[in-house]
Amino acid sequence: MAEQDNGGVRPARPHHKETDDGRRMREVLTYTRRGSRLSPKQQAAWDTYSERWVIPDEAVDVPDFSFAAWFGREAPLVVEIGGGVGEATAALAATRPDVNILALEVWGPGVAEGLGRVGEVGATNVRFCSVDAVWTLEHLIAPDSISELWTFFPDPWHKKRHHKRRLVNPEYAAMIASRLVPGGLWRLATDWADYAEQMVEVLDAEPMLEGGVVERWAERPVTKFERKGIAKDRVITDLTYRRL
Repeated sequence: MAEQDNGGVRPARPHHKETDDGRRMREVLTYTRRGSRLSPKQQAAWDTYSERWVIPDEAVDVPDFSFAAWFGREAPLVVEIGGGVGEATAALAATRPDVNILALEVWGPGVAEGLGRVGEVGATNVRFCSVDAVWTLEHLIAPDSISELWTFFPDPWHKKRHHKRRLVNPEYAAMIASRLVPGGLWRLATDWADYAEQMVEVLDAEPMLEGGVVERWAERPVTKFERKGIAKDRVITDLTYRRL
């Protein structure tokens, strides 16, 4: 567990920060909240699996919170940021039963669908959490803790004025890299050429990392987001960086 701030008290989670006069603080985040309505199939998956596999947002506010306790075991930790509807999550979890996979996804229907997919493949090593990924990495995960980090098709924030919202930027790179164990891997994929260029520029400049553009990771399944990119004739770029 990462060290806590302010005398053992973590700072407020995103969407819970307030100004001195009690107004909600405006924040620059790497995502936006989308609709929360579940389809009947998603609702059924939520009803079946959420109690076992979803970490409630408020749980992370407990002083002695730990992810290992929610997994019920100590094992190498893999973190996936923005798993969408869980296509990659489920497929990779099924082939890696020896690791704990923390799936960070803020979209409720995506979490519900991901639960169903994980349940369908018989995996029990995934826990879903909808707390902001950057906040989670900074305040809940200690340095040298993550064996692999997956960032597949993150929101490209393609308008130039929104580039500051991109997850892979100089502000976050050092902190995120520090959470990897030495030798740990950060695997990324995007279908936006300018974001791929930014990823290379940012991560090449981070002294804790080495790597770059690689051949497509064969274990990563083709997801809905990748199919959309291919349908629009966008080039898919895979990158892998290793923590030094």
